[in-house]
Amino acid sequence: MKKIIAMLLACMMLMCFVSCGGETPSDNPSGVPADDAKADFKVGAIYINSKNDTAGYTFAHHNGITTAMDQLGLNADTQLFIVDEVPEDKEQVLAAVDTLVGKDVDIIFGISFGYIDALEEAAAEYPDVIFSHATGYKSNETNFNNYFGRAYQARYLSGIAAGLKTLETGNNNVGYVAAYGTEYAETASGINGFALGVQAVNPEAKVFVKKLGNWADEVNESAFATELIDSFDCGVIAQHCDSAQPQIAAEKAGKFGCGYNSDMTGDAPKAHLTAAIWNWDVYYSTAMQAAMDCGTADKFVATMGSSAYYGGLKENFVDVSPLSENCAPNTDTAIAAVRELIVSGEWDVFSGVKLSIAADGTVTKADADLVDNNGNVIVAAGGASVEDSVITGTMNYFVAGVTEA
Repeated sequence: MKKIIAMLLACMMLMCFVSCGGETPSDNPSGVPADDAKADFKVGAIYINSKNDTAGYTFAHHNGITTAMDQLGLNADTQLFIVDEVPEDKEQVLAAVDTLVGKDVDIIFGISFGYIDALEEAAAEYPDVIFSHATGYKSNETNFNNYFGRAYQARYLSGIAAGLKTLETGNNNVGYVAAYGTEYAETASGINGFALGVQAVNPEAKVFVKKLGNWADEVNESAFATELIDSFDCGVIAQHCDSAQPQIAAEKAGKFGCGYNSDMTGDAPKAHLTAAIWNWDVYYSTAMQAAMDCGTADKFVATMGSSAYYGGLKENFVDVSPLSENCAPNTDTAIAAVRELIVSGEWDVFSGVKLSIAADGTVTKADADLVDNNGNVIVAAGGASVEDSVITGTMNYFVAGVTEA
């Protein structure tokens, strides 16, 4: 009913503009006054973990959504509706969608990869609602898009911090607690980006990957980190999983670590170096504004300009958290230099140009083959970076120096 009333108001305003010789403002396609559209706007979100998490994946998304709403002058207390702790089960996701549609939301954000089929189905069932899905690849031409980013760039930067720490400690073994391995391009590209960052500093370093087989499993996240430390003598623990447990385990063992999704220094102050993080508000503010501007849900994808959003360091969509005092000297210098190479477009991670980073933070470049851990050449020396479609969809290999534990 709210949307019908809003559309009737829009038509009345348009008639008024025409009868008075005026025009509908070009920056407000719906014709509804901006303040009214903002006051009526409702956001729905489906989370895989608790909205009350204090670190990790769901926390980062929730913080991004609420930050974006604040930036846009929206009230998260009254205009945000959440269904959390929803597993990647189609029927449960569809039930969460029904709950949010019942709240008359304008847009629904689903943050977990396994929600993809349910949201595709829901977008067809509810054409008057916008559906936006994180980390996926499906979309339509009207009310359903997906969003993700170049996390591998931030992973590379965190790998630099890890690599410099291996030089400082004299321990070349690095552990990585991963939700999955080569089964998903998302995890494979992140692991590879991190490993290449480590190896740019320490060519002798080895990265040992222990897979959870799940996006979130706090018990095994801790247990697997401990196993990597005890069985493989890993001195730095990285992660692609939701909680800070790998960092806490590293601290308990007197080791170091690189977190993910959010700054985990507070969770492991004596161990944490930095984390590859998402500034999700960059996307959420863009999507919410487009949803308010488009007038009707079927124009959302056109208003966004694409059915897929894929930002990186250049857009400040991904980055690393503030470096802790646990980092080796010159970590900040090296990371700043590589960040500039990426942001400027001069260089990217999965190319036939290898970076070498000295202990003083100096960065040099040289043409070199990008090789997987079976000896296959992925990109020949001097070649351009692999295509985005590979990074997001078909990267099913580990680079040289990465081993499954």
